[in-house]
Amino acid sequence: MATNTATLAAERRTRLARDIPQHVSPGLWTLAWRRLRRDHVGIVSLAIVAAFIAMMIASGTGLIAKDWAREVGVNYAPPAFAGPDDSVAPKTTATSATSGAPTAATDFQSTVVDPIGDVLAELRGDKPVAASPAAPATSVDPLADVMADIQKSRASAPAAVAPEARSATLPFGGDKWGRDVLKKTIKGSETSIFVGLAAAFVATFIGTVLGALAGYYGRWVDDALNWFYSVFSSIPYLLLILAVAAVLQQKGMLTIILILGLTGWTGVFRLIRAEYLKHKGREYVQAADALGASNGRKMFLHIFPNVSHVVLVQLSILVVAFIKSEVILSFLGFGVPVDVVSWGSMLNEAQNELILGKWWQLLAATTAMALLVTAFSLFTDALRDALDPKLKGLKGH
Repeated sequence: MATNTATLAAERRTRLARDIPQHVSPGLWTLAWRRLRRDHVGIVSLAIVAAFIAMMIASGTGLIAKDWAREVGVNYAPPAFAGPDDSVAPKTTATSATSGAPTAATDFQSTVVDPIGDVLAELRGDKPVAASPAAPATSVDPLADVMADIQKSRASAPAAVAPEARSATLPFGGDKWGRDVLKKTIKGSETSIFVGLAAAFVATFIGTVLGALAGYYGRWVDDALNWFYSVFSSIPYLLLILAVAAVLQQKGMLTIILILGLTGWTGVFRLIRAEYLKHKGREYVQAADALGASNGRKMFLHIFPNVSHVVLVQLSILVVAFIKSEVILSFLGFGVPVDVVSWGSMLNEAQNELILGKWWQLLAATTAMALLVTAFSLFTDALRDALDPKLKGLKGH
């Protein structure tokens, strides 16, 4: 009888558990994603940022814009929508396919006497070499052997290739060398975005570690790190960047990343320190301490997940700031070397082109930078609203 009663009670509990829906409380990141999906501006901004990052990866792997340095247009080729510039004729020189000498179409009469014209004509093959006189020479030509070697090398050299035809217009115009501005802008995004992301990771890591140490340990550790922070924050940021760049005196992407990362951690430090001061006295930290958890475990396995939203928001803010800082450094000549293109170096070139009325490189670089920076800023605002802990208790559906 008792067995039957227990069996009936177990069946009843099973039936009740099956009928009652089971609700699992969503976590912070699930609620944040739900709130972010409702923000249409944030989603569009996220899509634009993802497209720029995908373009950066494709450019870095050589899938697109790998031939950005190829001179495909005439000098200062205007954009296709503006039409060709008829006032400036392309300066090209047609050459013979066999000897490399100018053709008859480009020959002209000149009244200027060229003292070495006969020698150059003999080297080009336009004038036969004069036969040596029967009388013995009264002087010795010191360049005779050199000239003979040059003539021999030209005779054995393959036929010269005709110069490649250049376009009078390009989709978004060309620079002073005839390189495509569109491909140049894509290649420049690779440098600027990579520098911004890498420098932001460096600065966020330094600020998070130092802020966690200062906020958790307090006392003399907090005093020492606060003094270090005060020294950095008392110097104007742009002047500090320029001073470090002038001291290093070495251009390159790694140098820019270190300059920005080592000088931009102060904002992250201040916020993370305040969060650790607030969380180190919470009940869950005291429970971990009672269980014998080490200081490192309490700092980075218990407290850090509860302040990670602050770190993520600060990371996205620093990406925007460092992209603009890289552009300023490259514009002022402290950025990437001359053989590397970035949005800042394009703006540096465009300031001279603008005097000549060539505006398309300036427009391309500023449009790409403004689009990315605006989208990243809007996404940062949406992310901050989605990760706000005060909204954690609201329903995400």
